[in-house]
This record gives sequence, structure tokens and C-alpha cells, in this order.
Amino acid sequence: MPVVKVKRPKLSFGESIYLTAIVKGLWITFMHAVRAIFGKARGAESLHSSGLGVTMQFPEDRWDDNMPSYYRGAPALVTDETGRERCVSCQLCEFICPPKAIRIVPGEIPADDPWAKVEKRPEEFEIDMLRCIYCGMCEEVCPEQAIFLRKDYLFTGMSRQELVHDKKKLYEIGGKRVGLVNKWNDLK
Repeated sequence: MPVVKVKRPKLSFGESIYLTAIVKGLWITFMHAVRAIFGKARGAESLHSSGLGVTMQFPEDRWDDNMPSYYRGAPALVTDETGRERCVSCQLCEFICPPKAIRIVPGEIPADDPWAKVEKRPEEFEIDMLRCIYCGMCEEVCPEQAIFLRKDYLFTGMSRQELVHDKKKLYEIGGKRVGLVNKWNDLK
């Protein structure tokens, strides 16, 4: 097979020192600076900004109104309309969690309980919010639709232990889901 040599085009002096590209970049930067000084920056009206930037005045202003519909926040457990735990302790979320932030200790349901047919429920359920990467894999793999990613993004604590949410805290955050809940419908 013959080898074909391709000749490079000859560059002018200005092109060889990249002078036009540098001037164009400086011009764009200058125009952004002028717009920021004399006018409102892009997005300033929707964030109630002063106009010199899009810095939000936290905690007075929050992202809550500007959250995209696909935002994945903190995971939480939900109950059904009767207050029953949806989680059947299958541990799929624990196994699929990439940073291993979920820890489940399954426990059996007593035979006299009306929901004894479920076989088991979590005795302990913990999510370490410092390890969680909010990927949503736990939500997708859950067969009982017991775990959902909420729009919450603000969790604080004075110690690491405060950010390890136990079962009680996760149900408190998640609340109750009424009716048929499909993960991808408007009830989410």
C-alpha cells in the first residue's frame, strides 16, 4: 500500500504566533467584564442577585425554586398509606451502592403481625450521608419502591455520627407515599 504524504498548509506570521486567537480571547473576556459591570449578569433576575454576578445570598436565598426536575438529593425511606414500612430488607440497595454508604441488618417479622407474609423488615437501616454520592442506584434497584432521592441538599451536623442517618431519621425525612407510587411519575 503506497504512503501518501499530506503537506501542511503554510501559516502566515500572525497565525504562527496565534496572535488572532489571543486577541479574540481577550476581546471575549473584556466584553464579559463590561456586561458584568454595567448590566446584570445572565441569570441574575431569577436568582434575585444584585447583577454583578450570580452569587446567591445563602441562607436567605435558596436553590429550591431553581432545582431541575432531574436533581438527585438525599435518599430517604418511605412508608405506605397505612404507615407500614415498604422496605422488605432485600439488601439490593446495600449491595449496589458504589461507596458502600448503606448498611442494613435484616430482622424477621413476628408471626402474629398482620404483615408477616413479607418475611422480613430492616432491624437497622443506616445511610452514611458523608459517603453517599447521590447516584440514585439505590432508588432504581429497590423492588418495593421504599427508597427515594429527595430534593434536599442541605444536611448539616456537628459530628460525623450526626450525618449517619438511621432508620427513624430516614423515615422522618421520607414521609408517607399514598397510592400507587411509580418512581418516575408525578408523585415522586
